[in-house]
Amino acid sequence: MRKNILQHIGAIVSSKRYEEHLTQQQLAQQTGRGLRHIQNIEKGRVNASIEVLADVIYRLGLSADVLFYPDMPELEQQTKQLLCKFAACTEKERAFLLKTVDCMVEQMLSQNERAAGDEHEE
Repeated sequence: MRKNILQHIGAIVSSKRYEEHLTQQQLAQQTGRGLRHIQNIEKGRVNASIEVLADVIYRLGLSADVLFYPDMPELEQQTKQLLCKFAACTEKERAFLLKTVDCMVEQMLSQNERAAGDEHEE
């Protein structure tokens, strides 16, 4: 595997861990891994196994695509990360989120229709 992909994966894991306000030690504990192993992943020094990466990305709410496709557009990365977080929620939490998002989208569409109607009247 190319060294630069290991560094890319490490940088993404480190950045996301920081966003989640986790220390390396906390991530290690929450994924059942050693601190040194997490440190080596973040520095791009090791080729982590699929099992380890699966635990890390699940805990951080990352999409594997974000790790392996560095040229993916930012909006697509954000969408995939949101879907990963959604998948980590309980069924009850997902139902609540879906209803909330549906309501928000309906409000936005309604506002867009009103704005378009106002433009046509002018």
